[in-house]
Amino acid sequence: MSNLEILYEDNHIIVVFKPVNILSQSDITGDLDMLTIIKEYIKEKYHKPGNVFLGLVHRLDRVTSGVMVFAKTSKAASRLSEEIRNNRLKKDYFAIIHGKINNRGEYEDYLLKKDDFSTVVDKSGKLAKLSYELLEYNDKKDLSLVNVHLETGRHHQIRVQFSSRGYPLIGDKRYGNDEYNELGLCAYNLSFTHPVTKELMTFQRLPKGSIWDLFNMKGKNYGKEK
Repeated sequence: MSNLEILYEDNHIIVVFKPVNILSQSDITGDLDMLTIIKEYIKEKYHKPGNVFLGLVHRLDRVTSGVMVFAKTSKAASRLSEEIRNNRLKKDYFAIIHGKINNRGEYEDYLLKKDDFSTVVDKSGKLAKLSYELLEYNDKKDLSLVNVHLETGRHHQIRVQFSSRGYPLIGDKRYGNDEYNELGLCAYNLSFTHPVTKELMTFQRLPKGSIWDLFNMKGKNYGKEK
């Protein structure tokens, strides 16, 4: 809890950065998860007895880092969930992929989630759309850093759509295979309308760590509005 990175907090919402290998919510493993961590933080900071309400309105995979918003009231949870259903909550990702990719492009597929929690391209699945822009190419490692904007939010969408075209993400043990131990995927930008004030809010946090040091991200205004 001492390492909880809070980007914003008020009476209605809390925005945090989820590190790699932390669950969004608890599962059968019993491993540490963001929902429990934040509940404990709220309980301790505000001296709240009993159970603390905290609404999980969206998720990030365990192996993905990034910005997340949680609702501190049921009203905020309901309104944020409605934003997501109406595709108004926007997420942008940095992804590190194998190979040199075109400067920009758009991908559209139908993705099907299988019983083993993997996802495949299949015409019977749900529509998945994204667009990307090449930010930097590391020719020594043959790796591309891309900015990805999701139009839809399907299971493992970014990983599957790039891998199916021969550009697997580094560190992806499910849809690729390499020596890297960390997945090159970070949800660095989150935009949504505040559920109470109706203000448009945008939060950005650049990823840190050895795989991201393969690119000169500092001072290049990556992730900034053009």
